[in-house]
Amino acid sequence: MQDQNHFQDSTASLSATLKDVIARIDGPTVTLRELMQAVGEHGLLLLCAVASLPFLIPVSIPGVSTVFGFAIILISLSITFNRLPWLPRKILDRQLETKKLVPALQKGASLVARLDAYLKPRMSAFVAGAMMNRINGLAIAFSGVLLMFPLGLIPLSNTLPGIAILFLATGMIQRDGMVVLAGYAFIVITVIYFAVLGYMAFSAGQGLASIFG
Repeated sequence: MQDQNHFQDSTASLSATLKDVIARIDGPTVTLRELMQAVGEHGLLLLCAVASLPFLIPVSIPGVSTVFGFAIILISLSITFNRLPWLPRKILDRQLETKKLVPALQKGASLVARLDAYLKPRMSAFVAGAMMNRINGLAIAFSGVLLMFPLGLIPLSNTLPGIAILFLATGMIQRDGMVVLAGYAFIVITVIYFAVLGYMAFSAGQGLASIFG
């Protein structure tokens, strides 16, 4: 198979590529399998970027965090270990409503368009070589785990790891080490945010226990 740890430079802007993929979505529902077919030769990193788009805006689409989060984890692990991705049929063929998903993808792609002017090859130490690609792949997988946390109703709980995934995948596609570093920064922010939420939940639980105990 082709080595997944070496990625071709993208000649088209990222937002244009994303919008082209989204334009291929048709019908009342869409599956991850169909999205993978739409991405086609653009590759696994672009699929991770597409899967992160619905979480860039404060919208809740039932089932998306589970399907996309699990897919991001497995795809990023395949990048890390230089293997073709394997995804269970239940995830690949889960029906998602396009009337909710496509507008979210389009809004996410519009936000990405604002990044196009800033994307350029730089800080190559963070995006060059098989080792860094594996490390970055693991970072995307970890972000996917954070994305799947059952906190969808809490503001920013999906948005922060979604941004991390987008930045990591985008930085690797465009060979922009600074954007990759921004992705790591959002991972740290997400972990801190979740830790604060956990501490607040624990403190609230302790307070209720003292009241009713």
